[in-house]
Amino acid sequence: MAVNICGLWDMVSNVNFDGYMIAMGIGPTTRKIALKLKHRKIIEQMDDQYIIKTLSTFKNYSLSFRVGEEFEEFTKGLDNRHCKVGFSLVTWQGNRLVCTQKGEKKKRGWVHWLEGDKLHLELYCEDQICRQVFKKNG
Repeated sequence: MAVNICGLWDMVSNVNFDGYMIAMGIGPTTRKIALKLKHRKIIEQMDDQYIIKTLSTFKNYSLSFRVGEEFEEFTKGLDNRHCKVGFSLVTWQGNRLVCTQKGEKKKRGWVHWLEGDKLHLELYCEDQICRQVFKKNG
């Protein structure tokens, strides 16, 4: 069952982001900067399309997709690589929005879900899992 994860969310915790970025192949300079940032997420839904914007004072990234439709994803704007991630597929699995990514890295994707008034996000790549928690703003 789909839940409403839309809104403006501010990061309150970020565990193992460095390990995740290393698994992604992100260089040390970008990782050092990224670890100091507090991300903000804006999640919007327009009809059957979701838009997830990740905002910070360093870089912004926007991802647009339709649940159940495979799409091509590029990392430009996130870690400034011009490589293609491959194909991604986002589905609802119970109350979790799950993205499976096929491409340059093995076992890569993310999961969003609500727990109380907090939005949880797990980012995973190969053997690394980053756990982020966001609190609704407003």
